[in-house]
Amino acid sequence: MNWFVSASLVDDTTSWITLALGALGALWLIVSRTKWYVRRALPICLLVAALVAVALYYVVEKVWRPFPDPIEIPIYVWIGVGLAALFAVVPRAVASSGLIGRIVSVVAAVLVVAAAAAQVNLVFAAYPTVGTLLGLEQSDRVDLSNVPGTQSNPVTGDPLDASWTAPASMPSQGRLTSATIPGTVSGFSARPAQIYLPPAYFVDPRPLLPTMVLMAGQPGEPEDWLNGGQLASTMDAFAADHSGLAPVVVVADATGSTLANPLCVDSPLGNVDTYLATDVPNWIGSTLQVNPDPRSRVIGGLSYGGTCSIQVATNHPDVYPTFLDLSGQAEPTLGDRGRTVAEAFGGNEAAFVAVNPMDLLKTRQFPQSGGAFVVGADDNDYKPGQKAMYEAAKAAGMDVVYLEVPGGHSFAVWSEGLKQELPWLMQRVGLIS
Repeated sequence: MNWFVSASLVDDTTSWITLALGALGALWLIVSRTKWYVRRALPICLLVAALVAVALYYVVEKVWRPFPDPIEIPIYVWIGVGLAALFAVVPRAVASSGLIGRIVSVVAAVLVVAAAAAQVNLVFAAYPTVGTLLGLEQSDRVDLSNVPGTQSNPVTGDPLDASWTAPASMPSQGRLTSATIPGTVSGFSARPAQIYLPPAYFVDPRPLLPTMVLMAGQPGEPEDWLNGGQLASTMDAFAADHSGLAPVVVVADATGSTLANPLCVDSPLGNVDTYLATDVPNWIGSTLQVNPDPRSRVIGGLSYGGTCSIQVATNHPDVYPTFLDLSGQAEPTLGDRGRTVAEAFGGNEAAFVAVNPMDLLKTRQFPQSGGAFVVGADDNDYKPGQKAMYEAAKAAGMDVVYLEVPGGHSFAVWSEGLKQELPWLMQRVGLIS
């Protein structure tokens, strides 16, 4: 079954196969000998699907505007295609003669919907394999209560790998667990965090490992890093190359809900800044046995989470001296500066400037901070901002690197970006030499 679980959903072969099957399904739904279906039912279904797709575009992009950047037009087109198949399946089944024709009609609609969904998935690469789609994680999951507790003699060192020898009893893979990190100080209500513990965490004596706090995008949830982000497989591969050593990764919730955009600041939208800078590291330090030195701590994220990472790194360089900004924006936004200042800062422009990363980088120096900026080579919306942020960070004295990965604004870029920058980040926090 491993071949099935690891089968790609985002390669060219899968794309062409789903398109071909979808075309066959569409052909069946369109062609019929029944005149009332071809002349009346089918045109009505197509028209309603188109109107719904257009209405959805208008509400989301012009009225509601839940996302800081617009969704690509092809996404709405494919949504319309899927809706057309769903609307047409019942009249097409009625127009068919016999049970077999009705079954074929249902199958045809499923193929069209699957093809449309596959094309949407190609844009975001949220589910790169069958396993991620089905939620079949590569690493074992363990309840937090069953994670081994604090040990009195952890292995230390800088770099840690120079003083570490993996025991024969060490597991070959890490473990996943989850926990709700309370907003004790911030009052922020967060969804459960997803946590990766590397193989070396489960041995005695345990190495005192660094911590990486990751965040998903918006819309999104912590589990996105396990699916599209392929977090477990990336960390397991790194651990396999470094005698079981890898960071303890806590994927924290930085939005509170799938569609919320609290901008990663303390505001009426939620005290996310205090949550990430105080509540999360305090919980990690009291619950997990990790290196307590802030210099061994990384904060990172993708898209909204990337913007959030540079925000926290510039506002709290003593808490997170190292960051990973994957396709973040040039500044936190609700769509434009005016709306952002009005809704999150009560119209106070100076309050926004006081916490905005680009403004902080222009007015302060950060000689102890460093991080990596990653963006898709084809991501024309986010690439200019990432380049500008990288140059500003370098001018502010940060130790920074910049990487472009083939692709657009997708998990294919973010998972690869984490994989490529992980060795540099782990050298910086003292895990490896």
